[in-house]
Amino acid sequence: MTSGSERPGPQPEVIPLLRLGKLRLLGLLPRASNYTFLAEIQNNDHNTLAVYKPRAGETPLWDFPKGTLCNREVAAYVLATALGWPAVPPTVMRDGPHGPGSVQLFVQTHPHEHYFTLAERSIEPFRPVAAFDIVANNADRKGGHCLLGLDGTIWVVDHGVCFSDQPKLRTVIWDFAGDPIPASLGEDLRRVTDELRSGTLRQSMLELLTGSEVDAIARRAERLVRSGCFPRPESDRPFPWPPV
Repeated sequence: MTSGSERPGPQPEVIPLLRLGKLRLLGLLPRASNYTFLAEIQNNDHNTLAVYKPRAGETPLWDFPKGTLCNREVAAYVLATALGWPAVPPTVMRDGPHGPGSVQLFVQTHPHEHYFTLAERSIEPFRPVAAFDIVANNADRKGGHCLLGLDGTIWVVDHGVCFSDQPKLRTVIWDFAGDPIPASLGEDLRRVTDELRSGTLRQSMLELLTGSEVDAIARRAERLVRSGCFPRPESDRPFPWPPV
């Protein structure tokens, strides 16, 4: 398995293809709480499969502003790209057959693998995922959101309920609680903390999230580095349901 801190970079043509290609819906994906479509995107001689989550198909949540889940999917990719980890499939915001929404590259994965099966063999690749979820304030890191690509890469998906400025961390990955933050992750977190407070990364995130939410990301990253270790659960609901 490829470590989550060694995320593969997307091929240069993927992002323009996702943004500009003709999007054709193939059908709804099963077991999704919001309308989630498998789509084909084609532009000239290039084509790929993608996952399209339209804003209009989002189920309203009491604790997240209406119509913002697709923004959060894109923001997770932007943040992961800035950090260099974990591997979040390329994701853009664009218009589609059901209006604006997030469009994410569909990655081919082993269908019966997830966090719990993968962690039994090696837990180390999930250390960057755990750090990312703390900084992103992921309220729903289920085991089934960790996918094993056919090339051995561990991909993480489904980030629609991240980035609240209120504490909401719920994850199945508590294995590292109390462990020290690896130096390489700490260096990336310090760099991105500065970039979230000024510069192009802040501007990119402000196109997707509120100012208070972006400021909260920087504070969580700074707090994680300052503490020097992965936190222990602090709420009475630290796990999502169902766990997979």
